[in-house]
Amino acid sequence: MTSVKEFRVEREPTATTLGRGAFVFTDDYSVFDWGKMPDEIPDKGASLCSMGAFNFELLADEGVPTHYRGVVSEARSASDGRAVEPRDDPESGEVVPLAEAAEPPTEMAIDLTQVPELPHEGRAYDYEAFHAAAGDNYLVPLEIVFRNSVPVGSSLRSRTDPADHGLDFAEWPEGVVQLEEPIVEFSTKFEESDRYLDREEADRIAGLADIDELEGVAREVNRVVTERAAEADLVHEDGKIECLYVDGEVRVADVVGTFDENRFTFHGQQVSKEFVRQYHKRTQPEWVEAVEAAKAEAKDRDVADWKSLCEEAPEPLADEVVRAARDLYAAGTNAYVGRELFDAPSLEDAVAAVRDL
Repeated sequence: MTSVKEFRVEREPTATTLGRGAFVFTDDYSVFDWGKMPDEIPDKGASLCSMGAFNFELLADEGVPTHYRGVVSEARSASDGRAVEPRDDPESGEVVPLAEAAEPPTEMAIDLTQVPELPHEGRAYDYEAFHAAAGDNYLVPLEIVFRNSVPVGSSLRSRTDPADHGLDFAEWPEGVVQLEEPIVEFSTKFEESDRYLDREEADRIAGLADIDELEGVAREVNRVVTERAAEADLVHEDGKIECLYVDGEVRVADVVGTFDENRFTFHGQQVSKEFVRQYHKRTQPEWVEAVEAAKAEAKDRDVADWKSLCEEAPEPLADEVVRAARDLYAAGTNAYVGRELFDAPSLEDAVAAVRDL
């Protein structure tokens, strides 16, 4: 289980075969690695599921292998009232392409790979043990991050210099830097606090998966999402993917190109989870600062569990913020998929409401 979606396992994976299951998307949200926050955003789960399914189907059209099998739709009836047999065997309906779903789906059917335990002592993680258990069918323990711009406040500015990326600046400019070529980075996936890696360490952590292939897949995903976003008048700023490795092949896993995994803007306004993150920074700075302090203390003490060191907890959002967030997710999804899946205002009106908060 993750903080915002759950697994339903129908067939366990083995060392040589993929399993089958589904993601069950909830209306929970998470910011700053906190996990489940104290409130929910209505229709958020269906928005993420729909947008992710749409992108997986775009990737299939481009020949990019993924673990996606379809969305789980309520079982339909024939014209004479007889029940229609599911074309697959999930527990709660039939597996169909997004266009055939009767309602915005909240379940996505996927192939499952192995995810071994990652042993650790403090902040020292044993990737050799992970790969010994994984064999050649596993979820790559990396997140591959791609950036089309470098905004003010990006961690990239504090970790690297422009010259590290072939940029012709002596130092980072004050404004947003738009990149002609995306920057691709690697970070840890299963560690208690994510950390960025140099290419050599990322290659070691990836195991049998080829680091160049992982980068190439990330660049292709970024291209597909960026082009589709532009058609919806959205700007795709950055995002990430996860991958599985099986039968000598890298396949895209988890969920791709949603408002949680990626950062989009509409006429300069955030249309992504970043809006909620920035709202917390403005309205609950004590909690945000406590989270940062707890992470720093955990690093200094060489312990993995930073959350137990945090002295503050987040407060629920105001009702008007929850409504605005719901409309932003729903309207953004409608615009991105080019279909009125949700009863929602126009994206322009949803963005205006968020801007006024």
